[in-house]
Amino acid sequence: MTTRSFPFSTLINKQTSVFPALDDADVILERRDAENLVLMRSERFQAMTDGLRLAARSLAIVARTNRGLAEEAFSEELPWLRWLPAEARLECVSELLGHLLAGAETGLLVPFARELREWISTAEIYSDPELARRLRGPFETSMALELPRPGSADDE
Repeated sequence: MTTRSFPFSTLINKQTSVFPALDDADVILERRDAENLVLMRSERFQAMTDGLRLAARSLAIVARTNRGLAEEAFSEELPWLRWLPAEARLECVSELLGHLLAGAETGLLVPFARELREWISTAEIYSDPELARRLRGPFETSMALELPRPGSADDE
């Protein structure tokens, strides 16, 4: 599916320019001071969510019956998984599948996207052995200052 972009003001001022574009494309409304918005026909939205739900459930079934195959499928699509230690790969696959399945069922995919970003960041840390070693500690605390908890009486 293609997308077309319009400034948000075009929707407000010239709706007749935006709505016909929905016949063959999804529309991204670009906003200067906020996150962009996406308009799409409900039929395309429903088809997308139905397809995602089916794919997520199918992958979850594969993962339950053949964990190695699921990890292999994820590793092919997410090559950064190889930077994770073996035990973390299984945890990553399990968590991502769980969030994907829940998101496909509810339409709330932000938790999945957040979890994906977190695992990518973790893999990037493991890709640099020196950084991973430093983040494991121990940490030099001789120069550390104790700060009051935000909102506490000591903070006023």
